[in-house]
Amino acid sequence: MDQILWEKCVAFHGHSCPGLAIGARAAEIALELLGVRAAGDEELVCITENDACGVDGVQVVTGCTVGKGNLLFHNTGKMAFSFYVRDTGKSVRLVLRDLPRLDREARRRFILEAPAEQVYQVKQTARPLPEKARLFRSVTCARCGESVAEDRARLRDGETLCLDCFDGYSRGW
Repeated sequence: MDQILWEKCVAFHGHSCPGLAIGARAAEIALELLGVRAAGDEELVCITENDACGVDGVQVVTGCTVGKGNLLFHNTGKMAFSFYVRDTGKSVRLVLRDLPRLDREARRRFILEAPAEQVYQVKQTARPLPEKARLFRSVTCARCGESVAEDRARLRDGETLCLDCFDGYSRGW
């Protein structure tokens, strides 16, 4: 990985660690495999299967962010990242391999410098390309009075409620 790009990742994340390297390197490999550059808007999408340090590396390298709606979480707890290109339909899923037992610094270097196939399994994406981010009308929760996006509100006894105020009903399903 280019040293300047790595330093940007570290500055964004706050420290250098193997976890940050996992996401940064996955993003770098994905861009290369997909033949694209970092996203200016929503043309590149990443679904991350974890909420660990690596997600910060993905953001810096790809330009995908939660705010733009092109960084999505499907938290399975796996060190896996799926990348999609909207205009071509190309996609790739990178899954971290079992890595050699190394000290922290050697592990970080291995992730950043070893051949891609020693660090990641390259697979087909398991999920379809997510739709573009949508804007929703805001509604007011009848209990707390806070504004909530309409698609996240719930109706209970004729009242519009936010998820915090909604007492869900489940029979174990």
